[in-house]
Amino acid sequence: MIFRSFQVLRGFALFLVAACWAVAAHLGSTGAGNPDINVAVCVAPVVFAVWMLFGRGARSLVVIGSLGLLALLVAAWPLLRERIALLYFLQQIGINLALASLFGRTLRGEGDALITQLARKIEGPDLSPHKIRYTRQVTIAWTLFFLINVAISTLLYGLAAPAVWSVYANLLGMPLIAAMFVGEHLWRMHVLPPEERPTMSEVVRAWRAHDQSSRS
Repeated sequence: MIFRSFQVLRGFALFLVAACWAVAAHLGSTGAGNPDINVAVCVAPVVFAVWMLFGRGARSLVVIGSLGLLALLVAAWPLLRERIALLYFLQQIGINLALASLFGRTLRGEGDALITQLARKIEGPDLSPHKIRYTRQVTIAWTLFFLINVAISTLLYGLAAPAVWSVYANLLGMPLIAAMFVGEHLWRMHVLPPEERPTMSEVVRAWRAHDQSSRS
């Protein structure tokens, strides 16, 4: 009971952090606020992602990489202060392309698609042909979702006012992912038999298990 309450509180805290970051990113992209703070807010997730990616390597490489990243940020800081909207745009495009690659690269060859891999973690190795076909289609849908996000964001950044682009990219980014997740869950309830319908909590646990295994 205590562990579950901790998970709920942690999830709520992560939601608040993400919401505050989205608002800060929107304000920074539209030119509001202190430029140095805006740049720091933008590069913080990138620095954290790099640290998580290489933090398990040899300590000397981690130190050298960290110092190199710090030197790069210091050298580029004056330019970044003048290109905050572009900085957020490149970050948003990079995240969506990385997520599209995460899903899309598992569609190549004869191996399992990403959602099929998650389904096997939940239900075991034996999946029905219908479930395998469905999970592959969902993997395709997520890949297209992130690629469409890239296309729309690029068009808005190039053709619309910065505030319009920022609303879509920064404020609507997470709600759109949540809507896609919920929509896929509702569609799953419609097309799959009851014995092949994982709950949302099972899906979340499978994602966590996949993330931990990919880091190890």
